[in-house]
Amino acid sequence: MSFFKQCLVGIICTLLLAATVSAAAPGPMEKINATVDEVLSILKNKEIDKSARRGQLRCAIFSRFNFDEMAQRILALNWKKATDQQRSEFVTIFSELLERNYVGHIESYTDEKVEFIKERIIGNRAAVDSVIYTNTVEIPISYRLVQVEDDWKVYDVVIENVSFINNYRSSYGEIVKDEGFDGLLTRMSEKLEELKQSNGNPS
Repeated sequence: MSFFKQCLVGIICTLLLAATVSAAAPGPMEKINATVDEVLSILKNKEIDKSARRGQLRCAIFSRFNFDEMAQRILALNWKKATDQQRSEFVTIFSELLERNYVGHIESYTDEKVEFIKERIIGNRAAVDSVIYTNTVEIPISYRLVQVEDDWKVYDVVIENVSFINNYRSSYGEIVKDEGFDGLLTRMSEKLEELKQSNGNPS
């Protein structure tokens, strides 16, 4: 191969590599960052009413979560023992409980700064570390994600070294032990109704 052809092949390979890199799917940090940016944009929009804002927040936040993965990790062995109907009901109620519990807290955002520190990827799992800076404290938050095709979904959030999954696994595990899986579902449904009533939305 002539020197000219060698150079031409090298240029083509370089262009192909650059195209591959630019076309690669966004990584976990990019995905989380995009979701946070979307949430902040919604919160800063003063032209939408509370109901519309909550709906937009729900879509932005919970489209980033993998509730099936989260449920399996929270319930551990109890997930394997549950029926398909029990599993489906748990995921449905749990996701709505999260919405009722946490979207309200997110709405109290007052222009805190969010900084993403690093990401760690091992196979189809990843961790994205970030810090929220308030006027008085720094709050470390680490997101745990699983790859789903070309996307990355959150299955756990670790806030100040406290795992969201571990916290629920402990409390829910005790209820299942004492009252069975249906007892847990009953407790969750009752809590959900309480939250609906306190929000002025019984339906």
